[in-house]
Amino acid sequence: MATTLASDMKVYEAQFQSGLTEMLTQNTEAFNAASNGAIVLRSADVKGNYEQAAYFSTISSLISRQDITSDSALTPVKMAENENVSVKLHRKSATDLTQKAAKIAGVSFDEMVFAHGEQVAKAMQVDMLNSALLAARVALANQAGVTNDVTGAATKSITYANLIATLAKFGDASDKIVAWVMHSQQYFDLAQNAVSANVTNIADGVIRRVDIAGLGRPILVTDSDSLIATADTPDSYFVLGLQAGAVDVNQSEAVNSIIAPVTGLEQLVYRAQSEYAYNLGLKGFKYDIANGGANPTAGTLGTASNWDKAATDNKDLAGVVLKCQAA
Repeated sequence: MATTLASDMKVYEAQFQSGLTEMLTQNTEAFNAASNGAIVLRSADVKGNYEQAAYFSTISSLISRQDITSDSALTPVKMAENENVSVKLHRKSATDLTQKAAKIAGVSFDEMVFAHGEQVAKAMQVDMLNSALLAARVALANQAGVTNDVTGAATKSITYANLIATLAKFGDASDKIVAWVMHSQQYFDLAQNAVSANVTNIADGVIRRVDIAGLGRPILVTDSDSLIATADTPDSYFVLGLQAGAVDVNQSEAVNSIIAPVTGLEQLVYRAQSEYAYNLGLKGFKYDIANGGANPTAGTLGTASNWDKAATDNKDLAGVVLKCQAA
């Protein structure tokens, strides 16, 4: 007598993996392009809880004046290495699926599992993005040299003048900034600023479309809580101007998923459980291993002192940040 065993249900895991891989690949490609390469999502295995990459620091006072009237001993400068350090974040997912739900919905259980895999992939991307923006925001805002805080100014909201002043933090390297990342609140505040700046008399014509320019850079809009400081009164919003490769999100442990039956319940249940990990790193910063520790919580990840400045020159940091309020 033929009996269907749990081992015969491996197709469900394959369907889950197919849905997850397809959606994650699509989202990753779109996101990399949307940010103009500022936020990189990639996949490469990493052992341990940290990834460290050494580089030679910029030598301070490398060139100096030569005194041609002296034969005194010179004082040489030294060359040294520094490092960028990314931290691994471990994640999990668990969902109970029932055959009955699929039947009532009029879909096959394979379709249900595939759709679940797509949702897990989307949730993975959202979590990666929120973590990345949180770390980038606190690390950059902790560096006065790249922060334009207008919350105490006469104009506290985002304007083109304030964006230009933010770009100016990079000086002659401002062309390194390749993308803006902002909350929709700032996006539409900027739209209002664009209208008021370009339309002086409504009778001059009919406004058919508002093109929101980003000073030659794409604007990535995301309503991520990571861009808001709710502890401030009123809330502060952060607009990030990022250079290429500013944020590196690396899926460092592949998704391991199992779908297994759970018996003894009122109806037939299959539990879909997954785990994976990704490393998060910021250009010009190193994660403070001693203070932050392994597998940080959101609170630890969002603590500015856990991201140490590694770059000598501010222009080698991830970018610039505008701290503002809603219009």
